[in-house]
Amino acid sequence: MATFRVLSAVEQVVEHLRQEICRGAWGGMMPGGERLSKELGIGRGSVERALRVLEHEGVLVGQGNRRQRLVELRGGLTPPSLRVGILRFEAADPRLDYMIETEHLLLEAGHVPFYAAKTLGDLGMDVRQVARFIEKNEADAWVVIAASREVLEWFAARRQPAFALFGRRQDVVIAGTGPHATPVMTAIVRRLRELGHHRIVLLSRRVRRLPHPAQFEQEFLAELDAHGLMVGPYNLPDWEESRQGLHHMLKSLFHLTPPTAIIVDEQPQFTAVLAFLAGRGIRVPDDVSLVCTDPDRTFDWCEPQIAHIGWDVSQVARSVSRWASKVARGKDDRLQTLITAAFVEGGSIGPVKKGRQ
Repeated sequence: MATFRVLSAVEQVVEHLRQEICRGAWGGMMPGGERLSKELGIGRGSVERALRVLEHEGVLVGQGNRRQRLVELRGGLTPPSLRVGILRFEAADPRLDYMIETEHLLLEAGHVPFYAAKTLGDLGMDVRQVARFIEKNEADAWVVIAASREVLEWFAARRQPAFALFGRRQDVVIAGTGPHATPVMTAIVRRLRELGHHRIVLLSRRVRRLPHPAQFEQEFLAELDAHGLMVGPYNLPDWEESRQGLHHMLKSLFHLTPPTAIIVDEQPQFTAVLAFLAGRGIRVPDDVSLVCTDPDRTFDWCEPQIAHIGWDVSQVARSVSRWASKVARGKDDRLQTLITAAFVEGGSIGPVKKGRQ
């Protein structure tokens, strides 16, 4: 069943104006907010916000205060349709809320999004395998989820436009977006130290650990070092990226010197860690504090709240949609944006019990 989405008043105005522009209702200059408000029978504030959205999308071009906007599309032409390939990190990605919304916005704009038959996991995150696979798939542009630096550099070097969702995109000349989470890691480690934690572990995916730690992981290790804690493989453990590999690593962690706090990258692994602890009678946060690096709507149902890094996931879909709109008009858009993030402390962290420091 298709996802049902209720549009806000402003979104309805944006959709109506976009359709009218594409069918050629206006050419050259766009009517002002006052005139459109009267014609549509709605408040001028909603109209002005809708016009700003269309200006941000590039459908309209601002000419300064009190001047009408220029219409980018002329003479009844419709914006070009892109066939947008989405290269997943893993098979479950299409079920994520922000990916469902991304598909919706791309379809709404007239594009044709599709998921590639193989994932980066299937291709072993190997540049040569990725290259051979992509060359066999017809797409006008690609959205690449959580890729390694080497894979993103390959996409960036091609003429075909590409957009990096998350992944190791820092210093790669490619369009992309993701949460600005690195400063938040500093806040998390400092709070855990205030609560008396010394044995703090970060569980990250392989692509973020190798061949060397990514910026987020580097900040974690640097902050531990700044607090005078010994830093080593214990804090950023290596593990085989599978269910068996994760549980083997957790058993090893809790065998001799169990951590007092674990920061878990991504919600699926967070749930797996919770199940592991529950199965062994290890209580959260009495025995171990837990933090998830991502928001998840299931956390809203938890009491107490799960400590996590919060950010507006809906901005992912909007960023991809804006990029596709520019690419469709022939623009070489390689802008990277950062989504504001913050530490939501929650009740899954607490002070270290005496004798466990």
